[in-house]
Amino acid sequence: MCEFNVIVNGTAQFRDVIYAKVEGEKIVVKNILGEAKEFSGYKIVEIDVPNTRLVLMPS
Repeated sequence: MCEFNVIVNGTAQFRDVIYAKVEGEKIVVKNILGEAKEFSGYKIVEIDVPNTRLVLMPS
């Protein structure tokens, strides 16, 4: 399985993410333990599978 680290401003803000969904102005991510985190006012700018990175930037 491939788990991503959510990167904001060059720093990992959430780890082991297996789910991401854009819901209006926010992005909802969930990790392998089922914990969820929301990032409001961001957009996904990069998904890097080999380096397991999901990069967000303010929208």
